Amino acid sequence: MPSFSESFGMSFELMWGMLTADPGLTIGLLVFFGTGLLLVFIVKLIRHYNLKKSGILDVDKMKGSVFEDYLYTLLKSKGYSVQKTPVTGDYGADLVLHGNNKKIIVQAKRYKNKVGIKAVQEIAAAKSHYKADECWVITNNYYTKPAIGLAKSNNVDLVDRDKLIKWMIQMRKSA
Repeated sequence: MPSFSESFGMSFELMWGMLTADPGLTIGLLVFFGTGLLLVFIVKLIRHYNLKKSGILDVDKMKGSVFEDYLYTLLKSKGYSVQKTPVTGDYGADLVLHGNNKKIIVQAKRYKNKVGIKAVQEIAAAKSHYKADECWVITNNYYTKPAIGLAKSNNVDLVDRDKLIKWMIQMRKSA
C-alpha cells in the first residue's frame, strides 16, 4: 500500500498530466476560475462603494449585520485595520480594530430606540477577553443616562448618532 506522500505525488502527477495534455482545458480552467475570482472582487468593490454612499437614513433601515459591514467600511476609511468577529461566540464584540498601536473592540448597535446599559456591560466585559486597549459602542441612535454613566466609569467610548454622522461625512469627503 503506497504511503500518503506517494499517493499525493501520484495524484499530483495525474492532475498535472491531464492539465498539460490538453492546453485548451488548462486555459479554459484558468479563464473559468480567474473570471470567478474577478467577479467576487467586483461584487465586493461595488458593495463597499454602495455602503460608502449610504446616509444616516439608509443606516436607520439597515439590518444589524449590514450595519456591521457598514462600520467595517467606515472604520477602514478612518485608517484602522478591521476584523469582524464570528456571528456567534463573539463575547460582545462585533469588530476588532488595530491602529495607532492600539487594539480596540467595537460593539455595533443599530437601534430604533436609545441604547441601554446592557451594551456597555457586554463590551466592558469583552475588553479583558480580547485584551483590548479600548472598547467602543457605536450606534445610529443615542444612549440612556444609565448607559452613559456606566460607560464613563468603565472607560467605554460611546459613539452616538451625531458623532457617527460626522464620521460618515468625513468618509464621503475622503472618497
